Amino acid sequence: MDLQQQKVHIEKAQNFMRQYRDPESRELKKLSANQFMDVWSHYDRDGNGYIEGTELDGFLKEFVSSANATDLGPESLTDEMLVELKSCFMEAYDDNQDGKIDIRELAQLLPMEENFLLLFRFDNPLESSVEFMKIWREYDSDNSGYIEADELKNFLRDLLKEAKKINDVSEDKLIEYTDTMLRVFDANKDGRLQLSEMAKLLPVKENFLCRQVFKLSAHTDCTSTPAPFATQEGRIDEEGAARLTKDDIEKVFSLYDRDNNGSIENEELRGFLKDLLELVKKDYDAQDLIEFEETILRGVGYDKEGKISRKELTMILLALAKQPPEDEQ
Repeated sequence: MDLQQQKVHIEKAQNFMRQYRDPESRELKKLSANQFMDVWSHYDRDGNGYIEGTELDGFLKEFVSSANATDLGPESLTDEMLVELKSCFMEAYDDNQDGKIDIRELAQLLPMEENFLLLFRFDNPLESSVEFMKIWREYDSDNSGYIEADELKNFLRDLLKEAKKINDVSEDKLIEYTDTMLRVFDANKDGRLQLSEMAKLLPVKENFLCRQVFKLSAHTDCTSTPAPFATQEGRIDEEGAARLTKDDIEKVFSLYDRDNNGSIENEELRGFLKDLLELVKKDYDAQDLIEFEETILRGVGYDKEGKISRKELTMILLALAKQPPEDEQ
C-alpha cells in the first residue's frame, strides 16, 4: 500500500463520509446504489433500520466535519454545537418526527443516482394498506407469502417504467438496484421480503388505527405521528380520553371499504388486518397475518364468506379502544 492509499485508508477510518466528498470543492459526490448502502450500513450499526441515538450523533459529527478542507476530526464539534445541529437537521429531514432517521429520510439528504433515488420517492404514496395488499398479491406471483428477488426486480422495473425511466436502466443496473434494496429492507437477511419488510419499502400514508381514539396497549408499535381523529369529533370522557363515536367508526369503515359495497372483504380485509397486526407486532409475515385473521375474526363470528360488516367492525374497534358495546355506553 503506497502513501496515498494509506492516507485514504486512514481518512476513511477517521471519518467515513470524507471519501464521498470532492477533495477540492468538498461537495458530496453522487453516490451509486452500492455506495449508498455502504453509508447506511456503516451508521446503522445495530441493523435495526434506523440511525438513532449515538449512531445519529456519530453520523452528524462526521457529516459536518467531512466538509472541512482541513482534516478536522469529528471531536472538533462541541456538545453545544451538536445539540443545535441535531435540532436543525431533524427539523429538516425527520419527516415523521420520530427522532430518528430512516432509510427514506437519509435518501433525501445524500445525492444519488437519479434512477435509484426514484425508488425512494414514490410520486403517489399509498392511501391505505388496502392498496398495499393489492400490490403484494400482484407481485407475490407464486403465492409463497414472500417477495423473492425476481419478484422484487419486477416490482422495481414497473416503478421505473411508471416514471418513464426504465430505458435508462440496464438489466445489470436493475439487478444491482434489486440487490441493494434487498440489503436495505431484508431485516432478517433471508434473501426475500416478508410482509413487514415490504411495508417499509412501500409505506402507506398512515395507519389510521394508530390514532389517539384507540387506547392501545403499551407494546403498540405505531411509528407514524398520530393525527387528530376522534379528538375533534369524538366525545371526551371524564378522564380526558377520546371516546369512539359512530362517526369515527364510519370513517374507518369507509377507509377499508374501497369499493363501497357495504362490506370489508378480500384485499380490503387483508389491509385492515395488516394495520391491526402492526399495532402489536413489529415483524410479521403472511403466515402471521393468516393466524391473526383466524384469531380476530373468530371472536366476532364474521360470516362464512369472509366479510366484515359495519356491526362486526364496530365490535373490533370497541374492543381495540377498550370501550363497552354501544348499547352499554
